[in-house]
Amino acid sequence: MIVTKDHIGGLVFLCLSVAYGVYAREIPMFPGDEYEPFNAQTLPIALSWMGSVLSILMLATARRDAASKLSVAGLDFALVAKLLALIVAFAFALEWVGFTLSTILFLVGGYWVLGERRPKTLFIASVPFAVGIWFVLAKLLDIYLAPGRLFTQVLGG
Repeated sequence: MIVTKDHIGGLVFLCLSVAYGVYAREIPMFPGDEYEPFNAQTLPIALSWMGSVLSILMLATARRDAASKLSVAGLDFALVAKLLALIVAFAFALEWVGFTLSTILFLVGGYWVLGERRPKTLFIASVPFAVGIWFVLAKLLDIYLAPGRLFTQVLGG
């Protein structure tokens, strides 16, 4: 059997979809919600099913010729490690400097790791996106995003 990138991608996507579906069943609901046609678990379970079906289709339609054989030659694992380290740094920075600033720093760092060096481009690509996501989450969807411990300690309250 020849294993291709499509097979690996389909299997990873299937595993993530199944795990998402398992954890979706653990979402707490208000009493009586289990009898409602739409509740807190409905959309995550539907997304899990759709992801599972799409990943099975991806596995079924993957190319199986020798030219598509999986090869790790030419893959930049150092770049992947740097991006993963950046994600971990983002997770730690989120609590201390807040969503907006940590997202800006994460995006700037990610673009820097990927090879962009012009400061103007780094900030034009990062700041509007981070502020836009903050606006949608905090103002339109009314989701509380903590400003970060650093700001609350420096500015008080």
